[in-house]
Amino acid sequence: MSQGSSWGRALSLSRPAAIKQILSWLRELWRKGAAILPKGLYARSALIVIAPMVILQGVLTYVFMERHWQLVTTRLSTVLTQDIAALIDLYGADPQPGSAAALSRIAQDRLKIDADFLPKSALPPALPKPFFSIVDAALSNEIRRQIGRPFWLDTVGRSNLIEIRIQLDDATLRVVANRSAAYASNSHIFLLWMVGASFVLIIVAIAFLRNQIKPILLLAGAAEAFGKGRDPDFRPRGAREVRQAGNAFIEMKRRIERAFEQRTAMLNGVSHDLRTILTRFKLSLALMGESDETQDLQKDVEEMQRMLEAYLAFARGDAGESASQVDMHDFLEDLRLDAERNGHDAKIEFTGDPIVAVRPDAFKRCLANLIGNAQSHAKHIAIEASRDQRFLTIHVDDDGPGIPPSAREDVFRPFFRLDESRNQDLGGTGLGLAIALDIARSHGGDIGLTDSPLGGLRATVRVPV
Repeated sequence: MSQGSSWGRALSLSRPAAIKQILSWLRELWRKGAAILPKGLYARSALIVIAPMVILQGVLTYVFMERHWQLVTTRLSTVLTQDIAALIDLYGADPQPGSAAALSRIAQDRLKIDADFLPKSALPPALPKPFFSIVDAALSNEIRRQIGRPFWLDTVGRSNLIEIRIQLDDATLRVVANRSAAYASNSHIFLLWMVGASFVLIIVAIAFLRNQIKPILLLAGAAEAFGKGRDPDFRPRGAREVRQAGNAFIEMKRRIERAFEQRTAMLNGVSHDLRTILTRFKLSLALMGESDETQDLQKDVEEMQRMLEAYLAFARGDAGESASQVDMHDFLEDLRLDAERNGHDAKIEFTGDPIVAVRPDAFKRCLANLIGNAQSHAKHIAIEASRDQRFLTIHVDDDGPGIPPSAREDVFRPFFRLDESRNQDLGGTGLGLAIALDIARSHGGDIGLTDSPLGGLRATVRVPV
């Protein structure tokens, strides 16, 4: 349906319904317009500055061309036509051959136009209308109004001259005049100044906007780097509001670091106290001698120690480690060798630049948890990694029983354990995948679970580089 018929149908509705329909179309038009607008702050700011300037210049150009040029051209055309009409009147008052030559000389000397009285003949065929027809239209209107005789006009053939032929009773008047006699020829200077000034203002606006947007981009980069566990070298700069946001970010960063330090100190204290008690238990069991009861208690103590280490590792999140450049191919090769030492068939494949900035111990724990999860339920493991300009992607595939799609989100919850054999290790805490996900997200990435080409589960780690 066309836009006109849509508006017609809206107007045919009742007034509230019509207003509602029109508002709906305006919202849809706004959404479509917003979809094609630039998304970046720099581009949008430039558009806010440049668009009004372009619109203003367009309006000024239109008003100048349609009002000033037309007015000046019309007045110049009127004066030129009055001169031609005067020559025709003088020739009509004394139509002798000598008077024609005298009129031509007077027109050349006083009026600065070439006027010749030629033998009467048919006028040339009409020329096509020029695209820029202000002069053509103004002269034609004035000749019809003041002279009222058949005429022929050429404003295109020679760019700096205008030729006019007017059919008289016994002759044909041929007039050649400078274009400036009927046209404001210096008006292009106004346009050049206007365009030049606009260009300079746009360049200044773009340079100013770049300096204003750059501190915001630096702040965003610092926040992203801090979210990946790096220590950004950031100093607030720019406008007052941007500096306030930068100072707020620095203060927030300090508070988070203090919270991490306090939590780490508290966990270290708890760990020390609990390990002291477990050491006493072990010493007491060692002094009691070997028996079935002491063996069972020894297993319980070892299980308690293992669970304690898992809980503390999950709570710490390895946040104190700094990022460094790592050769990811060698990094994965070490994990493959560890898997083979545990009696599993493992292979790796890597493509792209292997040098990646990660927190080595934390990232190794993340991948080790995923590989260990696969080792517990599969015989064959494949590690496939690739690095592009933006992301490092690592796939850990196995040929185990897999995880039902409905439970793939739940397994990342702390202390969650499946009822099936998968992820149901003896003494398991249900923290392996939760720790892996926490480490991946601390690097600015994520972990996803899908079906593996080997028939089991595929764990995909994707972190930005």
